[in-house]
Amino acid sequence: MNLFKRLTNEFIDIIEFLDPTQNTIVHRFERFQNEIKNNAKLIVREGQMAVFINEGQLADVFRPGTYTLNTQNLPILATLKGWKYGFNSPFKAEVYFVNTKTFIDQRWGTKNPIILNDNRFGMIEVRAFGTYTFKISDPGQFIREIVGTTGTFTTELITEQLRSVIVTRFTDSIGEANLPIENYAANLNELSSAIFNYMRDDFGVYGMDVTKFLIENVSMPEEVKKEIFELSRLNHIDLNKFTQMKAAKAMEAAANNPSGVAGAGVGMGAGFAMANQFGQAMAQNQAAAQPTGATTPPPLPGTAVVQYFVAVNGQQTGPFDSNTLQQLVTQGQLNRDTLVWKNGMSNWEKAGDQSDLNALWGQTPPPLPTM
Repeated sequence: MNLFKRLTNEFIDIIEFLDPTQNTIVHRFERFQNEIKNNAKLIVREGQMAVFINEGQLADVFRPGTYTLNTQNLPILATLKGWKYGFNSPFKAEVYFVNTKTFIDQRWGTKNPIILNDNRFGMIEVRAFGTYTFKISDPGQFIREIVGTTGTFTTELITEQLRSVIVTRFTDSIGEANLPIENYAANLNELSSAIFNYMRDDFGVYGMDVTKFLIENVSMPEEVKKEIFELSRLNHIDLNKFTQMKAAKAMEAAANNPSGVAGAGVGMGAGFAMANQFGQAMAQNQAAAQPTGATTPPPLPGTAVVQYFVAVNGQQTGPFDSNTLQQLVTQGQLNRDTLVWKNGMSNWEKAGDQSDLNALWGQTPPPLPTM
């Protein structure tokens, strides 16, 4: 400081601080040898408080306003200095201006993933981030606990400590909540409120007041996110239509498979298998949709269905209707000498002796004449 400024300070003494930044929490008023004259002017603006420190001890605290410094306005400092009848000479004291405004848009986030135990997915890693706001509620406490002898204290110097407190509280809260992983997004407000209540005590120890705390997002690994999306879709779709769609896509992929006949066969096999599953599912749904006791339609009146059991290779087979019996004749498994039985017969008899089976032989060519 040059001689002119030193002489000026002997005649004019105004103590004030205009903050050119948005992140200064505490600023120590610098002046030549920290000397303050009797009846000096102290200007404390809105959003500020001024704290006087004498030889390392917290003295008087001033709220917004303009003050003339004397023994009446400095009762604690006057006691510490031993002034009984006022003072006329300059005295030394440190003056700290503390910003009491709300510091907004403070960011927090998890540097490392947090490991949670989910009942369905097991051990998974999650990350989270958000914002919070705070202000200084007790300037003296804040200077004692955090600032110390630092001349200028900004938000950057404390955010790391606050972030650690927040992440610890966040980890405890989500562990105690024990929610399914996909439900965190729907409960951000509840989690934010729970953590906010814990943090008020944590910040209060430093003379600070957290005014708002928000969790913006809780993220999870991509593979877990995909599984959750698939499960969510399955809970809201028609499984029969879903199976039909999958079968159609599999068959289409098999038809367009460029890997050769073998690959196409595998693809088509998978497609047919899915199509078969779809058909079975549809059949079960249709059966469930029919009235109780409903079966296949009965035959029309006067057209009784004839069903025979047939002895094939010494084994009983059937019963078969007339259409199936005709197929057996064509395949050579049923001829006139084959033993058959139907309801009402006492014993097994030859098929050729049954009048109602004569139509089966009429549709087969007679044996060739001997030459």
